Amino acid sequence: MSTKPTTTDLEWTELDQRAVDTARVLAADAVQKVGNGHPGTAMSLAPAAYTLFQKVMRHDPADADWVGRDRFVLSAGHSSLTLYTQLYLAGFGLELDDLKAFRTWGSKTPGHPEYGHTTGVETTTGPLGQGVANAVGMAMAARYERGLFDPEAAPGTSPFDHFIFAIAGDGCLQEGISAEASSLAGHQKLGNLVLLWDDNHISIEGDTETAVSEDTVKRYEAYGWHVQRVAPKPDGDLDPHALYDAIEAAKAVTDRPSFIAMRSIIAWPAPNAQNTEAAHGSALGDDEVAATKRVLGFDPEKSFEVADEVLAHSREALDRGAQAKAEWEKGFAAWRTANPERAAEFDRIAAGELPTGWEEKIPVFEAGKGVATRAASGKVLQALGAVIPELWGGSADLAGSNNTTIDKNSSFLPADNPLPEADPYGRTIHFGIREHSMAAEMNGIALHGNTRIYGGTFLVFSDYMRNAVRLSALMHVPVTYVWTHDSIGLGEDGPTHQPVEHLATLRAIPGLNIVRPADANETAIAWREILKRWTKVFGKGAPHGLALTRQGVPTYEANEDAAKGGYVLFEAEGGAPEVILIATGSEVHVAVEAREQLQGSGVPTRVVSMPSVEWFEEQDQGYRDSVLPPSVKARVAVEAGIGLTWHRFVGDAGRIVSLEHFGASADGKVLFQEFGFTAENVAAVARESIAAAQR
Repeated sequence: MSTKPTTTDLEWTELDQRAVDTARVLAADAVQKVGNGHPGTAMSLAPAAYTLFQKVMRHDPADADWVGRDRFVLSAGHSSLTLYTQLYLAGFGLELDDLKAFRTWGSKTPGHPEYGHTTGVETTTGPLGQGVANAVGMAMAARYERGLFDPEAAPGTSPFDHFIFAIAGDGCLQEGISAEASSLAGHQKLGNLVLLWDDNHISIEGDTETAVSEDTVKRYEAYGWHVQRVAPKPDGDLDPHALYDAIEAAKAVTDRPSFIAMRSIIAWPAPNAQNTEAAHGSALGDDEVAATKRVLGFDPEKSFEVADEVLAHSREALDRGAQAKAEWEKGFAAWRTANPERAAEFDRIAAGELPTGWEEKIPVFEAGKGVATRAASGKVLQALGAVIPELWGGSADLAGSNNTTIDKNSSFLPADNPLPEADPYGRTIHFGIREHSMAAEMNGIALHGNTRIYGGTFLVFSDYMRNAVRLSALMHVPVTYVWTHDSIGLGEDGPTHQPVEHLATLRAIPGLNIVRPADANETAIAWREILKRWTKVFGKGAPHGLALTRQGVPTYEANEDAAKGGYVLFEAEGGAPEVILIATGSEVHVAVEAREQLQGSGVPTRVVSMPSVEWFEEQDQGYRDSVLPPSVKARVAVEAGIGLTWHRFVGDAGRIVSLEHFGASADGKVLFQEFGFTAENVAAVARESIAAAQR
């Protein structure tokens, strides 16, 4: 076969084309073997994915975590074979047997790409549109990382300059999350982001004319993106030369994110399946797979056919990657020499370590004083921000209410933004009223590495964020959600803004730690523990959600056992406890007041504050039994939300003071009184539990 380039700047040989066609038949074979999957998009996108992995991106398949690499996000995660075939061809560690095991138990090639499961997969993409927002977050993180380590370098000259590439489909761009994220990316002028749109006009229900008639390219122009449209070749296949030129043009535009619309034909060149909805999510069938192989010049009797010369050619990506990394390391070494203090900071941050003495900066709050936990959180953030430069974040337009402004004089905004605090490397992010994309962008920021991210909104709006929060937990991504206005205590805004079921349903997400501190000191200890638990090592990190009060609550003496998730706040007096009151957040002080009443009537009562059920359940059985002795059957859990969490803690004789209905519009103190969150009611319920335990 000839290996001479066929045109201009892009060197594209017959072996390159054969590798693309090999990816196509591998996709068809993999889906056909398992009997389910999405072959069509992987077939039509093969030229684009191959061009990125073999001709455009800076990466080293032998070191998939190289800090200087470009990132690739497949937002259209159902087309996972688009990514898997390129990881195989380029030498990231997947082999032919992995493609043969597609979508089967224990394989490295699950139905949708999973971060931490398959080398070279940068993020878990399943629900459509999440990847677009992840990519926006990665682009934001890349800019902030540059600001930490090399802010003065000229554009394109820093070892921290790299690109984020993403491929999205029609479904991704129909999802609202991608619109939120794309709007923010345009506002932020993220010139390091290139989004390729697979414009194939097909979704599960058929031609996208069923649901979409907007001009998507003009929509992205309106967002402030640099846009291009790439026409296919006359036969309908993607044109790698035109695509390469468009990508290079996009990389040259540094003051805007770039959007490239690629008109494609799904399942090209399958003779009968191309341009059909059946090719989106079903195996093509043996006859159609064989027919496609004949069109492409493959043996229809062979499956998973990969010519030795094709694999040898595509695996040259290993040599190119090693060369690119070696060249990058020269520049990185020069940067280290010229910036020894920043280099030391880089080493610390990359290792996941925190600055010496950071814990000493965390404030301790005076006991007895009433402080809203959202306000305490804000003071902790400002104290930590002064000593932990990699810590940054913001809010979905509620910073004044969430207390999430880490530095009021430094906003993460492009240099030409008219606000006086605008700084392209600023500390405070203004996510806008875009909660869903904020959560997914936070995932992308954390996955990018070298920063620690938090983001805030009201707890009730965690519903908007839930899908991305679930993915945080699935990926073990160490993001911190700051959810304030955490109960009916927020008052007059009424039931639309009062979270009732949210704590319980968030606790139901495996791997998500919810922390609802009782007071200012528990809030400070919670932040300290969250930062200490931060790790990007897959399987060890975890997202956290802080649930914080709008209203002031009494401050108690700091108790380090709060970091264990549950502890004895006040011990029973006058003997062993006859009843245990378990509470979280703003209801802890109600339990404390109920204890005073019970103690006054001769009932020894213990109060347990349990800011984090998840942290508590991590403790050994001995500790848990010391806090909640099995011998004490009389127990009352108190939380201003549904009681779903607490049945396993109170047992048969226990009782729960909860809210099994929506709230109302009135002052928070009135609502607590009307709905039974009073010392008198908790004490009465405790007596019921004691009686039940004695039966």
